Amino acid sequence: MLAKQAMSKELAFCTPSDTAQTAAKTMKARGVGGLPVVSDAEHRILLGIVTDRDLCSAIIAEAKPETTRIAEVMTCNPVTCAPDTKLDECEKLMQTHQVRRLPVVNLQGQCVGMLAQADVALHAPASKVAKTLAEISKAPRIVHGVHTAVA
Repeated sequence: MLAKQAMSKELAFCTPSDTAQTAAKTMKARGVGGLPVVSDAEHRILLGIVTDRDLCSAIIAEAKPETTRIAEVMTCNPVTCAPDTKLDECEKLMQTHQVRRLPVVNLQGQCVGMLAQADVALHAPASKVAKTLAEISKAPRIVHGVHTAVA
């Protein structure tokens, strides 16, 4: 199975100039835990990703959700996959980089979908899903000031 067959195609997204509050409202309304950050609604060039955890960790703790811009808290250059990436490869990317969602990006850099851990769970064997969950959930370790996945 390919990423384009399992991904969410009705894409909710935000832009770097949106507020954290706007992104949080979109996540709540759409029932998602992360949004791709794109250039604009028309071209949707992927610039980053923002997750509910980003918002809680960086925004709510600071009590400024209505004034903080997504550009201040988003993860730039997120791990992505292409529409034709095999689901097994997507699982490996999630495991290696300890991420729960992958923006699906075409050759022009446009975000065309999101592949979440839940999407993988619906299409992969239970044993693979369990391994992916275990790898994603490992606590990161810090090596020379940089967070890395636990080996």
